[in-house]
Amino acid sequence: MIENLTIKKIKEYLEKKEFSIEELVNYYLKKIEERDKEINAFLEINYDLVLKEVKKIQKKLNSKDNNLRLLGIPIAIKDNILVKGYHCTAASKILENYLAPYDATVIKKLKSEGAIILGKTNLDEFAMGSSTENSAFKITRNPLNLEYVPGGSSGGSAAAVSADFCPVALGSDTGGSIRQPAAFCGIVGLKPTYGSVSRYGLIAFASSLDQIGPLSKNVEDAKIIFDVIKGKDEKDSTSLGYLSQTDLEKIKSKKVKIGIPKEFFGQGLDERIKVSINNLIQKLEKEGFSFQEISLPYSKYALACYYIVATSEASSNLARYDGIKYGFSKTFSQTDEIKNLMDVYLKSRGEGFGKEVKRRIMLGTYSLSSGYYDAYYSKAKKIQFLIKKDFENAFQKVDFIFTPTSPFFPFKIGEKVDNPLSMYLSDIYTVPINLAGLPAISLPLKDKVDNFYPALQIIGPHFSEDSLFYLSNFIENV
Repeated sequence: MIENLTIKKIKEYLEKKEFSIEELVNYYLKKIEERDKEINAFLEINYDLVLKEVKKIQKKLNSKDNNLRLLGIPIAIKDNILVKGYHCTAASKILENYLAPYDATVIKKLKSEGAIILGKTNLDEFAMGSSTENSAFKITRNPLNLEYVPGGSSGGSAAAVSADFCPVALGSDTGGSIRQPAAFCGIVGLKPTYGSVSRYGLIAFASSLDQIGPLSKNVEDAKIIFDVIKGKDEKDSTSLGYLSQTDLEKIKSKKVKIGIPKEFFGQGLDERIKVSINNLIQKLEKEGFSFQEISLPYSKYALACYYIVATSEASSNLARYDGIKYGFSKTFSQTDEIKNLMDVYLKSRGEGFGKEVKRRIMLGTYSLSSGYYDAYYSKAKKIQFLIKKDFENAFQKVDFIFTPTSPFFPFKIGEKVDNPLSMYLSDIYTVPINLAGLPAISLPLKDKVDNFYPALQIIGPHFSEDSLFYLSNFIENV
């Protein structure tokens, strides 16, 4: 009865007393215990904390205080979001023993609505990667085929939902880290408008691009989680709150125009994904939706632009992990040659950070260095402005934009790990959205190919999440 339930179904069964919250949570914990040995979605589960929360929430349910939107719903959290009582490692040795002293704003909001935090999920170290192979602790596998990657960096969260270890999870998206693993694992993933969800309590990668969002089994659950976590937060200076820009009547009447950017359907796209999206377009045309080819000319520079802007911010954000203030600090023996404080920094960071994180810190430091700032970082910021203008111009002609989420299906574990440039191409269709600060949702399509699902990315104007949900829900059921 409990298998593959959504939030709505869980709430229905709990209200009818078909099972208790304790039985529900124990079902998921047992499933994790039995199967996560092969998937490696979770880094930590604090059983004492979970069971303590279960008893507290069950009392609320029994006392008829059951108006809470997530009462008794178990949820997994990416391990770069702080949850009090849990370690928050960002899958890095440098934070291996860091115990979160407080709850992130999104966690407070989830708890206030009765959610039960099930545990912390694996990720690429500091959210830097597209496969969840860059974790310092374990490699997460794709539940749809264990020989393949689940995507990244929110691969643990995506795998947990796909494997039915939990109904929903939280991830973070800097350049596609929610949408791409959602696509690889055959689930729904939302990257919200930048500023609509507080980043307070999220370990920073690139502060102007990072955004927390939900991964779920269907669109309805993504909407429920987004509605809980959205909103202005005084503790996050980039938080804008949710300024809804939605015209649901227009969508309901199907008088919307959808843009198809020619730059996203060219060389490098798996033909089977292209065919699946074209099949959907034909179905929607029969339903009355209209489509128009558009151009986003500066999107071809988005990947290069992203890897300068994001790595520059990362080199600045990660400077705080120096082996002195907190986190991993190198233990020296009497035979170690330590001449000055710089040796402590270098050796602590050298051992604490993984290969991909070091690569990005070096790229970012180089881009910001004297003599190269204008040639790289300054130019990248100008390109970012032009990418934003591309989208602004497009949304004057169309209401939404359809693209693939990923140019290809999941790849085998180890296949791209020694070729970072090939790995970076995983995010070629997702990074422009982060650079423009727009919302986008990834939906699995129904044309299954070798256990995997082609995925559609729907992009909307700023603060159009409600419209995105409505349209996505329609597509999900078409």
